[in-house]
Amino acid sequence: MTLADGQKAAVAMALGAKVLVVTGGPGVGKTTTVNSILRIFSAKHMNLLLCAPTGRAAKRMNEATGLEAKTIHRLLEVDPKGGGFRRDETNPLDCDLLVVDETSMVDVLLMHALLKAVPNKAALLIVGDVDQLPSVGPGQVLADMIASGAIPVVRLTEVFRQAAASRIIVNAHRINQGVIPDLRKPEAQSDFYFVEADDSETAVARIIELVRTRIPRRFGLDPIHDIQVLCPMNRGGVGARSLNIELQAALNPAGERKVERFGWTFAPGDKVMQIENDYDKEVYNGDIGYVADVEPDDGELNASFDGRLVTYGFGDLDTLVPAYAATIHKSQGSEYPAVVIPVMTQNYTMLQRNLLYTGVTRGKRLVVLVGQKKAVAIAVRSVSGRRRWSKLREWLQSPSAGR
Repeated sequence: MTLADGQKAAVAMALGAKVLVVTGGPGVGKTTTVNSILRIFSAKHMNLLLCAPTGRAAKRMNEATGLEAKTIHRLLEVDPKGGGFRRDETNPLDCDLLVVDETSMVDVLLMHALLKAVPNKAALLIVGDVDQLPSVGPGQVLADMIASGAIPVVRLTEVFRQAAASRIIVNAHRINQGVIPDLRKPEAQSDFYFVEADDSETAVARIIELVRTRIPRRFGLDPIHDIQVLCPMNRGGVGARSLNIELQAALNPAGERKVERFGWTFAPGDKVMQIENDYDKEVYNGDIGYVADVEPDDGELNASFDGRLVTYGFGDLDTLVPAYAATIHKSQGSEYPAVVIPVMTQNYTMLQRNLLYTGVTRGKRLVVLVGQKKAVAIAVRSVSGRRRWSKLREWLQSPSAGR
């Protein structure tokens, strides 16, 4: 492996520091840096543990490193009945190095539980993009760790030449720097497009056309499995709720074999999302699956999550929603081959830089923004958001104050 100077510094620091944070945007080589660190530790026969906050993030980590990665809940051996964890300071994890990926998603409570289970002998490598949305739960652990100055931090900034050819990556960095992305029509086939729509009716029609016809025809992608619509919010004409109804009708209209519960219709072939952690079924908030069958006589629905069949009683379907469209918040820690994002001024309250940046960085091969240039500009310029008040930064700066 040939490493850039910033990556070499990160590797050297990881080998000498008990705790290290590695942060940076897309295309800056976080994965290569982490892989280099893991290779060196493996060569020294160190015991490595890798984890991430969601199943999809853990799966991505496994694919990127070739090593087993678990969700934090599974690593800590969650107790489905009691709700606590079997791993803690009295029963710590067995490792020499713990790597936590997608740390921007980890809230205070989960990080507290995880760090209690890290043995004193072990080193800790924290990886994530601090400019993404903060965790859904309380706090802003990664941001506070970095802002405290109490922990060594490597911020990778150099976008590598191969990545710089991607308009997704270039525009993501522009958004993050407060610069409006290049919304002009590309001359050749590209991985980033802007489709104008002045009102929500036009936007909905264009999104359906893109997902059902235009993207599959031009890029050879499956409309249900490969394309994800990501919305700034749930409500409104271009919100996830109404777009789910429209996309479900366009992509997978229900036949005779269906069930209607909790305001939604589910039928074989539907893309669905789990919206609560269910430790018994081993499906977690944000996991995406596909309905395999609906059995009205038995009152059961079977859904496949990463090839594993999970059975839901019809009364349990309040934890499942259609997932043709989802909020950007729910997409954290995931990547999709193609992402379509409505950006309309009617979502004014939610148009924030870190929201748009997070949405754009979810797309691997294709990102399409649908809406108004004015709305994109509002999002790029808006950095205030809802501030989070946390004492973690101050406590890290002055440990005695937190005791």
